[in-house]
Amino acid sequence: MIERYSREKIRNIWSAQNKFQKWLDVELAACLAHQNLGNIPQSDYDIICQKAGFDIRRIDEIEAEVNHDVIAFLTSVAEIVGSSSRFIHLGLTSSDVVDTAFSLLIQEAGQILLEDLEQLRVVLKKQAYQYQFTPMMGRTHGVHAEPLTLGLKLAIWYAEIERDIVRLTQSLEVLRVGKVSGAVGNYAHIDPKIEIMVCEHLRLQASPVSSQILQRDRHAEFMTTIAIIGGTFEKIATEIRACQKTEFNELQEPFSKKQKGSSAMPHKKNPIMCERIAGLSRVLRGYALTALENQALWHERDISHSSTERVIFPDATILLDYMAAKLTNIIENLVVNEIQMKENISKSYNIFYSQQVLLKLVDKGMLREDAYRLVQENALQCFEMHQNFDAAIKNDDRIKAVVSEVELSEIFDFEKYTRHINYIFSRVFKI
Repeated sequence: MIERYSREKIRNIWSAQNKFQKWLDVELAACLAHQNLGNIPQSDYDIICQKAGFDIRRIDEIEAEVNHDVIAFLTSVAEIVGSSSRFIHLGLTSSDVVDTAFSLLIQEAGQILLEDLEQLRVVLKKQAYQYQFTPMMGRTHGVHAEPLTLGLKLAIWYAEIERDIVRLTQSLEVLRVGKVSGAVGNYAHIDPKIEIMVCEHLRLQASPVSSQILQRDRHAEFMTTIAIIGGTFEKIATEIRACQKTEFNELQEPFSKKQKGSSAMPHKKNPIMCERIAGLSRVLRGYALTALENQALWHERDISHSSTERVIFPDATILLDYMAAKLTNIIENLVVNEIQMKENISKSYNIFYSQQVLLKLVDKGMLREDAYRLVQENALQCFEMHQNFDAAIKNDDRIKAVVSEVELSEIFDFEKYTRHINYIFSRVFKI
């Protein structure tokens, strides 16, 4: 992933240094298991533990000749360890090392992503309570519907992030596995006890069955989870972008004092971070598709998945970490124009009370279809003529014949739209 969309901590997880170290961790765990079973002399095991290491430049030189990265790695380790290296990689195939180490890398990256989501969750909760009763117009199909509160909108986002945390945790658990079962998964040249001991040492579960590789449904689940989380981020960013349009002017992403919005138009404040999040989420969905394609491999394995995974897993986790950090900052420093929200509500001329009037007419005995036509006629006319809906209703003889003046005055109750916010919050935030 390019530096522009990378943060150092998670980028370092996918460095060559960390990857080869994880490979070495797996090899050393296998050596320990072999030594415990009496397959490696204590003296040789001690030498391996003391000397085992690798040289990345040397690995690159060897790989240029042999065209096999694991062999290049093992050769580099052997050059450092000496003759005792004959016990390294004993009975293993390359994927025993690579796939088990890959699971370790994914676990490390996943923990950072879980921390990111938790930080975003905390900020969303704080802002939800800050704007719990701040009224704004709700829209369906982009058209004014009924009022709600900004706090409700934030609570919806919070609840989705909670579900994303559950999804990510579950997908990481599915990938908390290793395999040390040989070239086709039949343990022909290695004791199954080795696999159990290696995985326990690395705090993984031994896969109950595998071919030469761990099956890629596990990896597809993780990557589709990443894509779903990216979709959550895009959903939030898209809503903020929509509410930042000049005609709305209700929400704005933060804009620093020295920031410039346009090279040509000095007045511009563009929602560039929200747009960036929306764009990057598309990349994540593309990577998820690639992971799904990786499920079907030839026989016990081919390596068509390998090249793609070297790209999509580092990129996807690095991107999601970056997106989470940006979105957390946007939510924490969100610009909320409460005055404009109230003005936008008034632009409906109170026609959003239509459902309250409809229900009252039905309650008084009018057929729903007749009541609907009557209310709709008044609402549309008021919007076209820029007249207040409540005044028109009170002057409609057809409605006055059914509903008393006192009852009409009680219909227009704005508090209905905020009355149950505490109840909603108690369910979302479990208080």
